Amino acid sequence: MRRFLLEGLLRKPLTEPADTLPGTAEIDTLGADLAAAAKRKLGRSLAIRAVDAGSCNGCELEIHALSNAYYDLERFGLHIVASPRHADVLLVTGPVTKTMEEALRRTYEAMPAPKWVVAAGDCARDGGCFAGSYAVMGGVGKVLPVDLVIPGCPPTPADLLRGLLKVLEAAGRNGAS
Repeated sequence: MRRFLLEGLLRKPLTEPADTLPGTAEIDTLGADLAAAAKRKLGRSLAIRAVDAGSCNGCELEIHALSNAYYDLERFGLHIVASPRHADVLLVTGPVTKTMEEALRRTYEAMPAPKWVVAAGDCARDGGCFAGSYAVMGGVGKVLPVDLVIPGCPPTPADLLRGLLKVLEAAGRNGAS
């Protein structure tokens, strides 16, 4: 017991150094650009419905980090919503498992237009490390039309913000789904 106590007191914290995080100015700029793009394209804030289609939860941790005090996506008018009926963006993580295929389709169908699908992470792109499993359909693109893939294992919160901004910027050029 003493050994664990001493290790806990003497060991350095297991957190990332602050200099590896994106700067506050970069996050503020990204968030402001995202809020302005949402206002331009939708006339209101952006509503995001996040769905875990069978992941390891690494991507979900990064999505939840968007709500922490550092990133605080709510200050930019972005909202993670519980109902697909209120969502503009379907943010899917993980490979689509066979048991989640129908639920994912129904979620997409329940969303009002305009709607966009974003595959967040390598597993959502092509199945990632779960590809070839008997329980996995593959990436989100095998089930739904994907508007944008945000690569990474897992993608950082800043990458997620950049990806959402790309979706909104591309919406005017390609038309909404």
